[in-house]
Amino acid sequence: MTTLDIQRDVPLAPLTTLELGGPAKHFVRVEEERTLMDALRWAADEAVPAAILGGGSNLIVPDEGYDGLVIHMAINDMEFRNGGTVVAGAGVPWETVVDGAVSRDWAGLECLTGIPGSTGATPIQNVGAYGQDVAEVIEGVRVLCRDTLTFEERGPEDCGFGYRDSLFKREPERFIVCAVRFALRPDGAGTVRYAELHKSIGADATLSDIRRTVLALRRRKSMVIDPDDPNRRSAGSFFLNPIVADAEADRVVRQAVREQLATTPDEVPRYEAPDGRAKLAAGWLIEKAGIPKGTRRGAIGVSTNPALALVHHGGGTTTELLAFADEIRARVHDRFGVTLEREPRLLS
Repeated sequence: MTTLDIQRDVPLAPLTTLELGGPAKHFVRVEEERTLMDALRWAADEAVPAAILGGGSNLIVPDEGYDGLVIHMAINDMEFRNGGTVVAGAGVPWETVVDGAVSRDWAGLECLTGIPGSTGATPIQNVGAYGQDVAEVIEGVRVLCRDTLTFEERGPEDCGFGYRDSLFKREPERFIVCAVRFALRPDGAGTVRYAELHKSIGADATLSDIRRTVLALRRRKSMVIDPDDPNRRSAGSFFLNPIVADAEADRVVRQAVREQLATTPDEVPRYEAPDGRAKLAAGWLIEKAGIPKGTRRGAIGVSTNPALALVHHGGGTTTELLAFADEIRARVHDRFGVTLEREPRLLS
């Protein structure tokens, strides 16, 4: 058994992008799989719950903190193999993987640049942006099964990927992601599906051009961590874009035109989704429900850029954040009959 450096009462707020919440009663940083297993055994022996912390960019920590063991994943092994295969440990910063792929002219991740957090979170959230989803290039996910403390490799067909969703997200008590294997396309064409990106870039754009443009678009929306940005303390998109039946989307569009929230149906953001459904824009719904960008509730507010992000301006609490989120959800539901779902995970 390895020697575990279990620390007590470690502040968690500095380890998250929201910078909110209380301490972990117990805390350990793990840099290899053996240490991860030992940490889980320690938690079981001590009869305390154990939770995984990655880059902290999609996590909400309660004000009271976590009364158990927080395992900070720092498995940082990474390998770029011939043929476009990349294997990255769960603790590798995501931008490091994107940078390595684009610099080698390997296509498949160029639109996913600027997303904060670690690699281990990407299959959990099925991270996506600007027309790309990470599930498109995942070849395998190495996981630790928490009940048996054994490792297994799960192919993409075994991951239950959906829109910002996966089996790992739905069943967090079963699996811990330890590494991800990606199958990229050496010298492949970049992905320019997203309308906003398509308008901003030429048809002959290189992967570096695409990455540079995506970063610029994200920066304008305060979706890149920048210490000088007043919207920097956030978890990115706080709400998922709701996917509804086509008939439900039609109803929302008709309501918007009838109530003069839009002049024509085409002005209501709406996108095709699988199984004959439609995806609506949560940010648009929030603004049209009467909560414009920059709205504040004390130390918590809506970003001045995308209304989809909630921002901590300093000195606030998680209780205040969740209360404002509940207010937004209620306003959208009362106005449009659409229920917004929170994207970041609440540590519990």
